[in-house]
Amino acid sequence: MTKDHGNQIKNDDTYEELRDQGYSKEKSARIANAQNNSNQQPSRKGGKSSKYEERSKDELYQRAKEVGIEGRSSMNKDELIDALRNH
Repeated sequence: MTKDHGNQIKNDDTYEELRDQGYSKEKSARIANAQNNSNQQPSRKGGKSSKYEERSKDELYQRAKEVGIEGRSSMNKDELIDALRNH
């Protein structure tokens, strides 16, 4: 049975499914709420950005800085990729 996550989560089923798949609470909430908003059209396919593995460490660092990942200055490329994917 799906748990009621309150007013902040608009689609509890989607939220729980994403959490079970390993998505963060924040990302799960964003996706679940976007699917319930007729003005947004989220998809699983994603955008046109290059894969993290194809980016330089500096590019990954800048992206980590944009999203506010703490400890990014001491991370290597693989750690930055992991942090960005799990943010």
